[in-house]
Amino acid sequence: MPRKKSTSEVFSILEELVRKKYITQAQASILSNIRSFSVLEEKLIKSGWVDEEEFAKMKARFFGLPYINLIGRKVDPEVVKILPKDFSDNYKVAVFDKKGKTLSIAIYDPTNLKAREALEFFAREGNYKIKLYTCSKKSFEEIYNQYSALKSEVEEFLGEAKEKLTVSTDELVQAGEHIDERSAPIAKMVDVILRHAVEENASDIHIEPMMNKTRVRYRIDGVLKTSLILPKYVHSAIVSRIKVMARLKIDETRIPQDGRIRVTLDGKEIDFRISTLPLYRNEKVVMRILDSNKGDIKLEDLGFEGKNLSVIKENIKKPHGMFLVTGPTGSGKTTTLYSVLNILNNDDINIVTLEDPVEYYLPGVNQSQINPEVGLTFASGLRSILRQDPDVIMVGEIRDRETADLAIHASLTGHIVLSTLHTNDAFGAIPRLVDLKVEPFLLASTLNVILAQRLVRKLCTKCRVVADVPDRIKSEVKEELARINPLSLPSDIDMDNFKFWKGEGCPECGETGYRGRTAIAEVLNIEDEIREIISKQKDWHLIKEHFFKEGMLTLKQDGIVKALRGLTTIEEVLRVTQD
Repeated sequence: MPRKKSTSEVFSILEELVRKKYITQAQASILSNIRSFSVLEEKLIKSGWVDEEEFAKMKARFFGLPYINLIGRKVDPEVVKILPKDFSDNYKVAVFDKKGKTLSIAIYDPTNLKAREALEFFAREGNYKIKLYTCSKKSFEEIYNQYSALKSEVEEFLGEAKEKLTVSTDELVQAGEHIDERSAPIAKMVDVILRHAVEENASDIHIEPMMNKTRVRYRIDGVLKTSLILPKYVHSAIVSRIKVMARLKIDETRIPQDGRIRVTLDGKEIDFRISTLPLYRNEKVVMRILDSNKGDIKLEDLGFEGKNLSVIKENIKKPHGMFLVTGPTGSGKTTTLYSVLNILNNDDINIVTLEDPVEYYLPGVNQSQINPEVGLTFASGLRSILRQDPDVIMVGEIRDRETADLAIHASLTGHIVLSTLHTNDAFGAIPRLVDLKVEPFLLASTLNVILAQRLVRKLCTKCRVVADVPDRIKSEVKEELARINPLSLPSDIDMDNFKFWKGEGCPECGETGYRGRTAIAEVLNIEDEIREIISKQKDWHLIKEHFFKEGMLTLKQDGIVKALRGLTTIEEVLRVTQD
């Protein structure tokens, strides 16, 4: 890259402007108190003293960079996206060409040293060569706007939609019935909302009617964020469009409806699970995003490691028995079970699942979805599955006594049974099953392992730094570490000198400091000593004592270990493990 000019050199461009007679000496004096080059350029353009492109050419000569005019230029979307959108926005740089490993990048403000340093770092990380050009603000925006900006794309269709829609509910519903045409603005608007949710790795989309507007929120890394505010007049038409896609009843607004949509985005098939809910005067839609590729995630990728991972894998190899995963809604239980199914899935194994609903499609696995309206419940479905000659059975959730009894008896008769249960921790699963009237001696005979888990946000590796925390948190962490068997701690953690971490926020993580999620877990291995406690209904606290004696980690302890290793923050761990 060319030599970087200092700030003092930048303002000598005023002399050049006077010499070229673009501005007078008096005008230069007025502008001389400006310290920012980009502000200077903006003032000159707004005043009409200098043509924008002419000034860009002068800027190029002054800083020893080639000039580029990008007005009207369309760039391959994959090339534009080489630089993350937030990176491009923060530093006002944009990729407009790529040849091999050489990137042609336009920079709007050549005096921005941080932008140049960031580009040099980006080039080293990606093994790229950078060819830098300078351009006008209009040229930069021409490329930047080619990012799939949600707001700008949707606004493009709002004007057209307003002409075609009225505030009348009947007319809006009627419009919804006729928006199958791909050219319709509402259809395009919905497509954009779905596409951006997938691109931003959202897990859910909320489309909510408010007093005089519609709010679109994405749940990203477990946190809901407002992504778009739309005028009220499009709400009913958007809901109708989604109903059309999901084959739901458009004119039925009094009762909740459930459906499913499958779309292809960038060559990948994505399923959206649709749920509508009548609210006062209008309906809310929530869409769960189900990327079929996520069903093929390994346990290690989910965050399981060390002794927890080895105990899980040992129990997967057992020829029969129950494998239970516990935790609240949204804690990743189903994804963990799918990861286990992928390990078990072979040509010589018959795997049958009963789910509510089927979230990911697994090739080679027989997946069935419950339908209470026609009498297909977990209990009735499990009876039918047992007549399908299964080797492995996955029951989406044990909710009642009948399902619990059937699952236990399936385990007793030589099947591997995987299921989930809603309890706060692994230890609570046993009394919960006893409350469902399962005989303790049967539990002792069939349980293999109980896994409790939560999801915490992962720190962004690009902006992670050492952080300080309040003394009370340090004391709490020290108390928990003191309870851990030193042999269970990773070798990179010093009990006497540990660090806490935080994310400062950067373009890579959307300035949040977090990127992605990982599991924290406690794994209760049902060994002979625990089987005896269960069968004789001894004090349940004895199970926890044995758990600690074996050197296993609780949810909180596993989270603390991950926080001290810089995978997440201690605040995240305390947030998800609080009672």
